[in-house]
Amino acid sequence: MHEYTSTARVWGLSCPGFPEEVSRARRWTRDILRGSPLAADAELIVSELSANAILHTASGLESGRFHLALAVSPQVIALSVTDDGGAATAPKVEDQAEEAEHGRGLSMVSTIAHRVVVHDSDGGHTVTAELFAQPGPEGRPC
Repeated sequence: MHEYTSTARVWGLSCPGFPEEVSRARRWTRDILRGSPLAADAELIVSELSANAILHTASGLESGRFHLALAVSPQVIALSVTDDGGAATAPKVEDQAEEAEHGRGLSMVSTIAHRVVVHDSDGGHTVTAELFAQPGPEGRPC
């Protein structure tokens, strides 16, 4: 293979910050990953990250948007959601009490995904969750 050739495929989707757009993001993810054993996990992750963007950032305001990116290679599925900013702090995994009604979503995402990375992005934040396709030695992801 040529050193500049990639087997990864990348898709992007921008959505208005309306709650019903979370289901659109899920369908979009499911359609792209149809047949993948990781499709259900990816759909759940996109749903949670999209809902968080709408609930906790300017993405949920009248003119707000959130942006999804999905990269698929034979080794990994990477799902990224970028919000419009406006939150006082960056998203982070927090331990919440079992009876808590909010604040456990990113913790759930970090349990499902093999890796979760949060970084600043154009005034907002991007949360990327990675699902590894092949387990490595002793069942750990590659």
